[in-house]
Amino acid sequence: MDYQLVVKFWRKSLDDENFVATIQDELKEALGESAVLDGYDISAKEINLFVITPDPKHSFRRVKAVIENRGTLRGVSAAYRLVGGARFSSIWPLRATRKFNLP
Repeated sequence: MDYQLVVKFWRKSLDDENFVATIQDELKEALGESAVLDGYDISAKEINLFVITPDPKHSFRRVKAVIENRGTLRGVSAAYRLVGGARFSSIWPLRATRKFNLP
């Protein structure tokens, strides 16, 4: 069973507009063959990175390590859903109180 992990970067928390382009190689290396980067979308307020994975929590731990090394974890939220599904389960931040949505 495959899941879509969505990692949301709030643009106001990023120093560099080319952040996603520069982090993709690091993420591919961290994820290895356990997951596949499935692209991203950019809006005025956020950048959403998509990962297809059989284990979204494990994949997020790997992604989180890369993000922490870059010092941008505070501007991130993440959730997952079944591929093709509509309902997200939030996994970051741990105390998330609002509903995770895509634009």
